[in-house]
Amino acid sequence: MGDKIKIDRILNRPIVVESFRIEPSKFEGKGNRLTLQIKIDNNSHIVFTGSQVLMDMIAKVPADGFPFETKIVKQDDSSLQFT
Repeated sequence: MGDKIKIDRILNRPIVVESFRIEPSKFEGKGNRLTLQIKIDNNSHIVFTGSQVLMDMIAKVPADGFPFETKIVKQDDSSLQFT
């Protein structure tokens, strides 16, 4: 599975998304949480985020679309997106 890494440490860097999971956040009233299983610099990590934009985008990837290479970037309005 790999070590947990903060999303800020992987912004604008090439990553390979191997799998994901969307589940209720452990924090009361926070909605859902996206867990990404990624590889960066050939090391496995997991990343957690509450970004609804990322959840919506990754839910559209077909099951046979994994793994895939991407970057996570922060847009002007502070939302996160896959490139």
